[in-house]
Amino acid sequence: MGINSHKKSRMKIVSNWFKSLAVVAVAACAAIGTVKEARGDTVAFSWEGKESIEIYVPPPDLGNSNLCPEFLEPEIRAIADRVGGNWGIMITSLNDGATLYSYNPDRLLIPASNVKILTAAAALQRLDPSTSIRSTSLRKWVEVTLLRSNNNYADVLLSYLGGSTAARQTLSELGVNPGGFRMVDGSGLSRQNVATPRAIIQTLDAMKFARGRDIFFDSLPVAGVSGTLRNRLKQTPAQKMVFAKTGTLRGVRALSGYMEHPEYDTLIFSIIVNQPSKAGYTLVKGIDDIVLAMSNLSRCQ
Repeated sequence: MGINSHKKSRMKIVSNWFKSLAVVAVAACAAIGTVKEARGDTVAFSWEGKESIEIYVPPPDLGNSNLCPEFLEPEIRAIADRVGGNWGIMITSLNDGATLYSYNPDRLLIPASNVKILTAAAALQRLDPSTSIRSTSLRKWVEVTLLRSNNNYADVLLSYLGGSTAARQTLSELGVNPGGFRMVDGSGLSRQNVATPRAIIQTLDAMKFARGRDIFFDSLPVAGVSGTLRNRLKQTPAQKMVFAKTGTLRGVRALSGYMEHPEYDTLIFSIIVNQPSKAGYTLVKGIDDIVLAMSNLSRCQ
């Protein structure tokens, strides 16, 4: 190879290196605030007032990486530590009752609208399926209570089944530890309501086989599809896999229900966080990240 050819080859390598460096530098600059406009898979970026150029940005990681069971615990703990606050988490298998993960499962926390799980479960045991409430069928009443998270419907439902004492007794007969919750209303609006993740898991586990199970399950919001979960977990592996009740109060977020997992069949989970110093979005993001970790769980065999 002649001197000129060698120089051209070297210049080509250096040129390619600088192009790669430029992409990294531009992406870094875009990350610190010089992005003018983001559109889908491109970002419009300008430097010192010059004409903007478009740079391809890979889509966000939507949770498509398999997660072996031994890494589930550190993954969830990292998410909880990032958000901070008081967490209670429990994940079990419906098939064999095995606990896949637990963190403060017996801590009494404000569950917000997850109280509606207790209310609906008790009502479906206590009331005859043919019962009408204010000219509305029990099925429809439970659906509005869970799917739409209607507080008035939940409070009326509790009164129809006989109040908190009757609900406590009924849930106890289902196998729910009465020391694991306190209900002062049917909706979860009161901050005097408390529940443990384990008590909610016990309720969800019982309702897979108890009377009214079809009404109960069909009334739960579906991730990315319906109810209070219609705008969450869209275009992720968890979409259409999760059937769960949300919970929302200031400084409180909760999500409890079922996941139809491709490798673990039906998982039951309850996630509650009480963290008044963080924005609601941050709490929801933490919960959804945990759900995504669950959806990515693989036996890795």
